[in-house]
Formats: sequence, structure tokens, C-alpha cells
Amino acid sequence: MPALNVEFSDRELEDLRQIAKERGTSMKALVREAAAADIARHRALQEGAQAFRQFFAAHADEFAAAFPEDEPLTKGEGRAA
Repeated sequence: MPALNVEFSDRELEDLRQIAKERGTSMKALVREAAAADIARHRALQEGAQAFRQFFAAHADEFAAAFPEDEPLTKGEGRAA
């Protein structure tokens, strides 16, 4: 299995030791779980953003009709201040 060496400050390392001790786990497991949780959160955000883009694209005309002031200006068009 590939591995990664990560450097921590003395304070961060001490905090990790304390948290691992409180949770009854190893520092390696603690750091791996934190990284896995961040990866899962990142994937969920990407999937949510993609679902939003698809929904918005499918309903673009409805959004344009409901919020015409938010539509981009076309060339030569201006808004009254």
C-alpha cells in the first residue's frame, strides 16, 4: 500500500497524540480517518455542484424568466441605473 510522510509542528504532533489517546486509537488511524473524511466531503461537494449545474442547465429558461435582472447583458445592451 502506498504511504505518505507528513510533517507536523511539535504542537500539532502533541495535539494529535492527545486526541488519539482520548479516542483510544493510533495516531496513524486518526490521521487516516481525517484524510478519508475530507476526501469523502470533497467528493460529495463535487457531486452536489454537478447536480446543481445539471439542474440549472435543465431549467435555465425558467430561471431567466423568473430573474431577468440577473441575466448577463448582451453586447450593446445596458441597464438603466
